[in-house]
Amino acid sequence: MELNILNKTNNELEVELRGETHTLLNLLKDLLIKDERVVTAFYDMKYVSISDPVLYIKTDGADPILVLKDVVAIIVSECDEFIDVFSKAANA
Repeated sequence: MELNILNKTNNELEVELRGETHTLLNLLKDLLIKDERVVTAFYDMKYVSISDPVLYIKTDGADPILVLKDVVAIIVSECDEFIDVFSKAANA
């Protein structure tokens, strides 16, 4: 994955995530929308097979980079929890 910040203001962020698909972008978007600091979050893929997705975040004034980092931390935590639960089940 390669990440390019296309635009950043105090409350908006546009990030291109090269090589990623709907799988990661939908997860990010869904968690961002649940965050109370986020006014809007969506992504766009001009051409599904040949273009890279661009994630757009607008906040209520919170730093959008910190909001995105917080959401990514939630994803990492959920993955860690899954690994733990799965490992216990697989070894049972």
